[in-house]
Amino acid sequence: MRVFVTGATGYIGAAVVRELIDAGHQVVGLARADHGAAMLEEAGAAAHRGALDDLDSLRSGAAAADGVIHLAFKHDFSDFARALAADLRAVETMGAALAGSGKPLVMTAHFNGKASEDAALALVERGVRTSIVELSPSVHSEDDKHGMVPRLISIARAKGVSAYVGDGTNRWPAIHRLDAARLFRLALEAAPAGSRLQGAADEGVPFRDIAGIIGRQLKLPVVSIPREAADAHFGFLGALAALDIPRPSVQTQQLLNWQPMHLALIPDLEQGHYFRD
Repeated sequence: MRVFVTGATGYIGAAVVRELIDAGHQVVGLARADHGAAMLEEAGAAAHRGALDDLDSLRSGAAAADGVIHLAFKHDFSDFARALAADLRAVETMGAALAGSGKPLVMTAHFNGKASEDAALALVERGVRTSIVELSPSVHSEDDKHGMVPRLISIARAKGVSAYVGDGTNRWPAIHRLDAARLFRLALEAAPAGSRLQGAADEGVPFRDIAGIIGRQLKLPVVSIPREAADAHFGFLGALAALDIPRPSVQTQQLLNWQPMHLALIPDLEQGHYFRD
């Protein structure tokens, strides 16, 4: 299958590209610059020059493909509404290029991204085999430099304590990057139209356990803070740090015969790579 991948040079996208190529697919990745194009070519993929705002490049990339995996997103929290609007335009553009073909479009769910998800699911009625992957807040691996765990480690170092909110029993789901990559590949190949897929290997890790191992690795005190202090301590992660958001993936595993095989979050943290300077 010839697969057009947006976000192909990103943290998750690079793993998806490798997973697809190893499974025998031909990959064409969206590349904004020479560096990204070189990364794709080195991985064995072809580069399609363009950007998320370049709708003509998205349209032509999708039209020439047998399927699309859409991972690109503008991670600009200073203008998140604009980022969501750009994502919606991208989904609509690539979806229109696939309309009537029966080809798959696999996309990632984003916080407050209901408009994009609704647009993607509406494409099912237009002959697109759409599926949506809801990834865990933590997509972890030794290559994780900017995700949730590195942010928590940075906050702990800056504050001198590793904190959790209240009793810390609220749970975060998690998934290893390579298990996530395999899920995207299986969704492309076999997910039924309109599927919502749970990208979680750990259904829910108590936040207190995450804070505990960060504290042990950094040799910092592990402390509880009240909910009203969470925003000041964690910044924009304050609300998320207090949420209990378990995410079972049994149905997804059964639907796609997908079985997470890589390290769970706590064993991965225990490897120590997150804490090396």
